[in-house]
Amino acid sequence: MSLALYDLSHSPYCIPVKRILDAAGVTYEVIDVPNWDRSKVIELTQGAYYQMPALKHGDRVVYETGADTQDVARYLDATFAGGRLFPAKYAGLQDILVDYLDNEVEGATFRATDVFYVPSITDLVARTMLIRHKERKFGKGCVDQWRQQIDQLRAGAATHFARFDAMVQERPFLIGDQPVYADFLLYGIIGNYTWKGWNSLPTELTALGAWRARMSGFKF
Repeated sequence: MSLALYDLSHSPYCIPVKRILDAAGVTYEVIDVPNWDRSKVIELTQGAYYQMPALKHGDRVVYETGADTQDVARYLDATFAGGRLFPAKYAGLQDILVDYLDNEVEGATFRATDVFYVPSITDLVARTMLIRHKERKFGKGCVDQWRQQIDQLRAGAATHFARFDAMVQERPFLIGDQPVYADFLLYGIIGNYTWKGWNSLPTELTALGAWRARMSGFKF
């Protein structure tokens, strides 16, 4: 059964999906969706959704049904990962971690990436459409404001990352001996934050650096 991933390459939510699929040894097609033109996803979902990632697995289309759901990850877990991403014994703890990652951590890090990502778009119309999309949610001039705050944004990201560095000082992954969805989500957030070398993990966070290397090569 063919599997297609509708992808935005640097997305903190697409990177985990690709890492999960690679860890599970799944063959899949990547369909790139420009940030400023979501028509492929809109057509796929018949207008029900416009964000990435989205999956087409045979005749089934999978996407997030709510603001705080993990529908795509849970589908991958049930279909390819054998329930390893959402083990019942860690349900409450993982819910807390994922909520923190989705809100406080990703909220701090994506801004530091957008400071560089938005100007990197050379097409004027595409760049303007993306800026307008950002401004509808975060206010007029938000990208310029984030650019002025880059030092504070990086300091905030470092504070969040230091907490995860402490978590993996004595164990290989965030909760135990095997990675769960929270590990993959953190891996995606760090991948987004460090995209193209625009930002970097603090060098003193050696345990987190070692954890990231383990995540990069992990196979189920």
